[in-house]
Amino acid sequence: MANVSTIIKREYSTRVKKKSFIIMTILTPVIFVALFLIPALIMGNQDKEFKKIAVVEDGSDLFDGVIKDREDVDFEYLKGADVNQMKTTFEEAGYYGVLFISPVVTNVPQAVQLISKKQPPMDLLNYIERTLEQDIENKKLLAYDIENLDDILKSVQTDVSVQTIRIDDSGETKETNTGVSMALAYIGALLMYMIVLLFGVQVMRGVFEEKNSRIVEVIISSVRPVELMMGKIIGIALVGLTQFSIWIILSFGILTIVQSKVLPDDPQVISEQISQSVMNQVPAVENTGVVDQTVELTAQEKEFAKIFNNLMNVNWPLLITSFFFYFIFGYLLYASVFAAIGSAVDTDSDTQQFMFPIMLPIILGLFVAIGTMENPESSLSFWFSMIPFTSPIVMMARIPFEVPTWEIALSVAILIATFIGFVSLASKIYRVGILMYGKKVTYKEMWKWIRYKG
Repeated sequence: MANVSTIIKREYSTRVKKKSFIIMTILTPVIFVALFLIPALIMGNQDKEFKKIAVVEDGSDLFDGVIKDREDVDFEYLKGADVNQMKTTFEEAGYYGVLFISPVVTNVPQAVQLISKKQPPMDLLNYIERTLEQDIENKKLLAYDIENLDDILKSVQTDVSVQTIRIDDSGETKETNTGVSMALAYIGALLMYMIVLLFGVQVMRGVFEEKNSRIVEVIISSVRPVELMMGKIIGIALVGLTQFSIWIILSFGILTIVQSKVLPDDPQVISEQISQSVMNQVPAVENTGVVDQTVELTAQEKEFAKIFNNLMNVNWPLLITSFFFYFIFGYLLYASVFAAIGSAVDTDSDTQQFMFPIMLPIILGLFVAIGTMENPESSLSFWFSMIPFTSPIVMMARIPFEVPTWEIALSVAILIATFIGFVSLASKIYRVGILMYGKKVTYKEMWKWIRYKG
């Protein structure tokens, strides 16, 4: 055990002192935060240049005044203007562009053109399209000469929102949200896939490089091969946990700093204000979980309050604990196999031959996890969350949907038992392969090493 501890310390200290480790540990959270903040900043700082658009109809006034002005856009209706002449003079007249509407647009959707020197923003195009579509629909309905049509249309407009309530075995109820669960499932499965694969391959590369540089021959003279293998696997696992923990701390730190410098409001204050607003406006909830639909809340408040409440109902301790557990044992399982491969081969081309069968269950697990988001209770999802080679990924996609405790316990037991068995097999391959040079390794040859009792 002392030898294993020494190897763990060596692997850990050597890797955390590398420039590549330091650079990636610092840059990854920055890149991660940037991926979230840059789109938000772009959306929040879109081109707000004031635009004046000339609206020209082809010999009619069907849509005169239909498209209303916005804060950043004015629509000026020009009667009797020649659109062909306007195409060459609109910029000199101070217009951003010319909106040409043909009366045949009621039957031909492409009969509307926005002519400009610049590419128009998507929200402007959507605004024009939605406004014209609604007006055309109203005109077509009026053609049926239905009395009090406006009042009828208002009275039949209905919004339906399905509220999901989960009842546990004890009869306790709580509100859930499939969208929130799916998002957590996707993030958990993808992170597990990336981390297990990333650090598992690091083990294989480390063993392969030490074997080819002949350093391992010196180390083997002092420690047993199985001690060397376990020390390397656990050392890299600790490196991974260290890096992942630093990523989390730095990400939250960077988000906090950027938020205080860039964003005008504190998200926590906004959350509390909206939650208080909801509590003040929503009447007491009956046991059935039905809320009075007459409450006047904005769409943003309703959606935020719903997501906020659902996030509070997530079993975060179970989710975080499960993630670290499945990462540790999923990594250890795959790392032992990767270590065996690294010890058996002499060239990079040989590693590709043996990596594919190992990569297959990892990739398959990710695909099943994506399908699991739609149906976490399916037989396929259940069995793949039990199979140890896919359970770290698939189970992380199921846990946000509240998997029964016995299923998690069974999955955990199978994963641990499989890990112990594969470490034993991998160590037998490792002890022979690490000192084997110049021989083409096959699966048949590896099976002989496993059966060898000398």
